Amino acid sequence: MIKTIENIELQYLTIDDYQELKQAMIEIYTSMENTYWEESQIQSLITKFPEGQIVIKINGQLAGCALSIMVDYDKFDETHTYEDITGNFTFSTHDAEGDVLYGIDVFIKKEFRGLRLGRRLYDYRKEICETLNLKGIVFGGRMPNYHKFAAEISPKEYLERVKRKEIYDPVLNFQISNDFHPSKILKGYLEGDANSGEFAVLLEWDNIYYQKKSKKAATKKTVVRLGLIQWQMRLYKDLDELMEQAEFFVDSVSAYRSDFALFPEFFNAPLMAEFNHLPESQAIRELAKFTPEVVDRFSKLAISYNINIITGSMPEIKGDLLYNVGYICKRDGTKERYEKLHVTPDEAKIWGMQGGNELKTFDTDCGKIGVLICYDSEFPELSRLLADEGMDILFIPFLTDTQNGYSRVRHCAQARAIENECYVAIAGSVGNLPKVNNMDIQYAQSMVFTPCDFSFPANGIKAEATTNTEMILIADVDLDLLKDLNQFGSVRNLKDRRTDIFEVRKVSKK
Repeated sequence: MIKTIENIELQYLTIDDYQELKQAMIEIYTSMENTYWEESQIQSLITKFPEGQIVIKINGQLAGCALSIMVDYDKFDETHTYEDITGNFTFSTHDAEGDVLYGIDVFIKKEFRGLRLGRRLYDYRKEICETLNLKGIVFGGRMPNYHKFAAEISPKEYLERVKRKEIYDPVLNFQISNDFHPSKILKGYLEGDANSGEFAVLLEWDNIYYQKKSKKAATKKTVVRLGLIQWQMRLYKDLDELMEQAEFFVDSVSAYRSDFALFPEFFNAPLMAEFNHLPESQAIRELAKFTPEVVDRFSKLAISYNINIITGSMPEIKGDLLYNVGYICKRDGTKERYEKLHVTPDEAKIWGMQGGNELKTFDTDCGKIGVLICYDSEFPELSRLLADEGMDILFIPFLTDTQNGYSRVRHCAQARAIENECYVAIAGSVGNLPKVNNMDIQYAQSMVFTPCDFSFPANGIKAEATTNTEMILIADVDLDLLKDLNQFGSVRNLKDRRTDIFEVRKVSKK
């Protein structure tokens, strides 16, 4: 067959194809009587939804066909029949404003099977689904081999055996291999389908690019630009001078149209030099007094420079207890707070710092993000919980004094990107602070990590700064690639979790 093929072409169905179409359906659906569409019905489909009716031709001869309509799926009961969905075969149910592509028919003629032509038809359906911004594709899949097992097993057990490859079913095996997932068994779906016992499997394909229509003018970006600040520790005479340096970096990354600016953990530690005569536990509390004003200034910078700022982290006192916290200052003027949940032994021993209690994701105009401060990145449960909430980008502001401390953060951060199918951005401080106790030296290399698959860098590193050098790092990340990875990746860490034998969940605090 392959040797005789001169041309394979995908075309819109026209009424001129009707006689070939009719003959093909008579030959294919031999187990059912009168199972071909009348010419008037085909004309109705073509008139209502021409781009939904496709034929594949080999050497000019019809080899296969796919027919479909658009429907407002909420109008149909989950136990609908083929007659219901087609409006008693009139296609009056087609809705140009519908949200789902419903498959009416698809077939490949027997002499052309084995050439993967069916995949081409389904690829087209998926593409039109994405082009028209529909939620997905739905149809009732026949179970043509069920009659061989009907006396022994239920339709549900038949489906399970097909999924486990214990039973071969030409329709279901093909659909499942093309990323359709069974959602339920439909009883009495297609009258006269004796081979299936009139049962069908409701099969669905989800359009990962679907965007719910918004009534707001604002849109969410899919390609997001990250600006990482690798901050040089140096002495400043006061808060104004420190914030002048911070504004310089915000100005710099916003000039490159960055969507986020990420500062390191305890970037404002140089202000403790004024309190170096005090015990470390008192000096850090004096530093905490600057935090409200720092946050207010960052919020003003976020608005004036049109950028979302991740403020790194700062000490904060709540009810006489000392915490390590940061803020997301959004360009729309809102602020949200995050906490370091796991304080290091050094933070607890020398500063008397407490671990926070709240873990959550944050909605932004550039996707859903999470923030874990330094040591928290070394606890994989935290990022997994954030991933379960739909996190696209994980930001990790950190402060490490030695290379081995940095290596812990760096390698754990990269693992978080792989296992949670997200981007991870880390930013730290460099240099020395000889006049601030417990903050003498810093080691950092800021980086942006990605998952490791064909659409991403092979080593999982999108961008990296020069080690121990003050600089900014700019990198673009494509959120749509994460959706592709989740559905079609070489491995699918989130989808393939064995939730039947383990789970990760938050514990509510009373």
